[in-house]
Amino acid sequence: MMSDNLKLYDKFKTVPPEAKKPIAGGRLKGMTDINPMWRIKTLTKELGAVGVGWKYEIVSKEIIDGADGAKAAFVDILLYFKVENKWSEPIPGTGGSMFVEKESRGLHVNDECFKMALTDAISVAGKALGLGADVYFEKDRTKYEGIQNEQQPPQQKQYSSETSDKRKTEIAEFELLLEAKKVPEKQVLDRASKETGKNINDIKYLKSDLIAQYTKELEGI
Repeated sequence: MMSDNLKLYDKFKTVPPEAKKPIAGGRLKGMTDINPMWRIKTLTKELGAVGVGWKYEIVSKEIIDGADGAKAAFVDILLYFKVENKWSEPIPGTGGSMFVEKESRGLHVNDECFKMALTDAISVAGKALGLGADVYFEKDRTKYEGIQNEQQPPQQKQYSSETSDKRKTEIAEFELLLEAKKVPEKQVLDRASKETGKNINDIKYLKSDLIAQYTKELEGI
């Protein structure tokens, strides 16, 4: 029974070398980028053409204002795949991308932000099926989790669904502020870990009072 449960996962987990690209700079330096078309090809190969063997439904799109004129785009989807001619239960995925970003020459508008956010959302939903699992599991590091200490797992829980919209906005605005002030995220997380005595490895684990404190300090810079 266990092998049957992992049958699809095992087909999805391995990413070929040609579909992987190391990220050389920025906040994601050291992580691995997976070619989005590999995901589409793999879903199609194992499940069938999109709309036939698998499909997704866009349930929401939104723009969230950040600091200094920056704006972030978010897309929420539900992913489905067919099993014995019946559609599965929905698999949620949320993706994000910058719409307006502050650069050295001023604000830059990305007219493909929703397309990029959709691609991200498909990857998030597909991850629940094991899509590209070896990349995420190999180093125990993802875009969202950072580097985890195996001996000291994070103590905080992800924010509850009841406050997800409020937290999403709060976190997105804080991340935009960090980018605008050119403050490395790791620097903030290291400080928060020292102040709380806990291993905090992602912005989403910061409590609201800490975000408010750091926001006030950054806005004074």
